[in-house]
Amino acid sequence: MTEAELFEAIAEQTLAALARPYPHHLVHLLNGPEDARTPAELHPTFAGSFDWHSAVHGHWCLARLARLFPDAPFAPAARERLARAFTHESLKAEARYLNAPGREGFERPYGLAWVLRLASELTAWDDDEPAQWRERIIGLEVLASSRLLEGWQVLPVPVRSGEHAQTAFALGLALDWSRDCKSSHRAEFSDLARRFYGADREAPIAYDLSAADFLSPILAEADVMRRVLEPAEFDAWLERFLPDLESRAARAWLTPVKAVDRSDGKLSHWDGLNLSRAWMLEAISKALPAGARRERLTLAAHAHREAGLAACLSEHFAGAHWLGSFAFYLLTR
Repeated sequence: MTEAELFEAIAEQTLAALARPYPHHLVHLLNGPEDARTPAELHPTFAGSFDWHSAVHGHWCLARLARLFPDAPFAPAARERLARAFTHESLKAEARYLNAPGREGFERPYGLAWVLRLASELTAWDDDEPAQWRERIIGLEVLASSRLLEGWQVLPVPVRSGEHAQTAFALGLALDWSRDCKSSHRAEFSDLARRFYGADREAPIAYDLSAADFLSPILAEADVMRRVLEPAEFDAWLERFLPDLESRAARAWLTPVKAVDRSDGKLSHWDGLNLSRAWMLEAISKALPAGARRERLTLAAHAHREAGLAACLSEHFAGAHWLGSFAFYLLTR
């Protein structure tokens, strides 16, 4: 499959997932009987694609596809979907939902970080209609950034899981947004990264992998630190954090994984883990000077890229509703 064919397939898979209302995993606090409504009623913009956060990064994927490839066959359908989703009314309804009592922690940090990634994408799109969408999402963007910052500032230590609650991955997206959109929060996000991870030493690579992970806690941490440290400072930090990348344990850790059941919502996560590991390894290696460590990480990135892309077009909705976004993030990051 050529790269153009892969992009076409990712677009088709993403559009199909967003158009599919069920099954839906609804994480929803009911404040009263009036809140017992369907996902589409609760979330007029981000309803399909199995859950709220996958719908957010599904729309990000379509926006990036259409922006980078405006003449591709999939571009009109992507734009039409975005136009229907990004209306004044629907985005205001999303903001009202998040502002309801008891929902202060809704989709924090993962889904809110993808809202910022979506805002960054719309900011980069030099086109009249996307500029209107960008204006309409500002309310949700401001809410997401403030909620993330407030949540992280009270944490004594970061969340080091390999799933949605992980601090490092969302903090990385927030840092990228603060750079792209010239946010005044950039210094605060950078300070948080240094506080959470600056003193870390000798990462426990033997315990980095769990059966349901789609993010590596250790690589995501390094991927954040390369964003906030100068090259020489990052090189020294990584030497302390990952002192031996040639050991048997390190080589086993840097080997791609294989999902054992792609029809299972949790056990299919490893296909996404290969994709996220690939982009993190690539970014970390590029931040290092030439040498054995850079070469080792580059080789591992290539292996994970191949494994992840080979599985991104899943026949099962468990993977098909989100893997395309991760694959496209890797391919165009």
